[in-house]
Amino acid sequence: MKLLHIIASMDPASGGPCQGIRNTNPELTHNGISREVVSLDAPDSSFLGMDDFTIHALGPAKGPWQYSDKLKPWLLANMGRFDVVVINGLWLYSSYAGWSTLKELKKQVEDPCSDVHTVPKLYVMPHGMLDPYFQRAPDRKLKALRNWFYWKFIESKVVNDADGLFFTCQTELELAREAFSPYHPKKEINVGYGIITPPAYTVDMQLAFEQKCPEVTGKPFLLFFSRIHKKKGVDILLRAYIEIVNKAIAEKKEFYKLVIAGPGLNSVYGKALIQQIEMFPEMKEHIIFPGMLTGNAKWGALYTSNAFVLPSHQENFGIAVVEAMACGKAVLVSRQVNIWKEIKEGGGGIIAEDTLDGTKQLLLSWIKLSAAGKKEMGENATKTFKKNFDIVLVAKHFIKAIFEGN
Repeated sequence: MKLLHIIASMDPASGGPCQGIRNTNPELTHNGISREVVSLDAPDSSFLGMDDFTIHALGPAKGPWQYSDKLKPWLLANMGRFDVVVINGLWLYSSYAGWSTLKELKKQVEDPCSDVHTVPKLYVMPHGMLDPYFQRAPDRKLKALRNWFYWKFIESKVVNDADGLFFTCQTELELAREAFSPYHPKKEINVGYGIITPPAYTVDMQLAFEQKCPEVTGKPFLLFFSRIHKKKGVDILLRAYIEIVNKAIAEKKEFYKLVIAGPGLNSVYGKALIQQIEMFPEMKEHIIFPGMLTGNAKWGALYTSNAFVLPSHQENFGIAVVEAMACGKAVLVSRQVNIWKEIKEGGGGIIAEDTLDGTKQLLLSWIKLSAAGKKEMGENATKTFKKNFDIVLVAKHFIKAIFEGN
């Protein structure tokens, strides 16, 4: 079977969707599925050539719609080579180009003079982009209105004409029904999502992390590992943490340090966070921003942390959350992290609302746990990962979905 992914970008810095493609590739190859990707990245992008599957980079994309005049001609010439096509993400030219190309190919099949005799199955994987959060968030009113019009004229056709929608978890599937109308997908399939089991802990990982973040050497710490963005709730995490630590200082008690790792510190939002902390000079030694961590430093942060925390306002899946669980760490997350039900059911973390009070509850609930309780929660996190998010299991679900559709 030949499979084509259409995606805006395969840049590893762009987040989860491209990483999901990379994670499942070994299992798909093992099961006889040949995969190619077409993206709107610039053809001279530094990350190209590093994967063991072909990426056709037809960018650079232009404008907020990420348009490329090369994409549709390429799809018209090549889409017929594939048995299944998966559009990854919505609201960009790449999803429209995939849908409109298939529409044209179907017309050619009906033409007795055409050389086109079959068309591939087309699936859409929204990756959280149908979450009602994006239509309801107070700071997104103009974007929500734009999306409503775009849905009426274009995106509803992409979604409803596809052979099915693939979702990363059951909560994403259910939330997608709330955002737009008419919403009548032919199939809704929870194919799951996951990661490759992390490399085993080594001392080199710890040393690499400590080199980036020497302030926590030998100290207990909580880890936030994600983009530094308003959606991630970093501001309320800092407010909750500062309140709790100031009280601990007044009572002459020790408290976990807080490591906030990830890109975005130089954004307007990131700079505002720094200003927020500067109002509390006593926090300088408690809150550390090491920037983006990769390779051994990343795994060192995950393995040596005491717990992972993410009070996000919207998180379709949360790859970093699952990576932390795979490293045996309890996760302290909001109910807006869409895999919270699996985490709660497995006993691998603590769940609360994405508010200041909810975030304080996350931190205080962790503090109050006994050493044995914390150890058990970490062990449960690993079991939850293996049961729900191991890439071998996820790949089987994905393969079953595309085969059953053919």
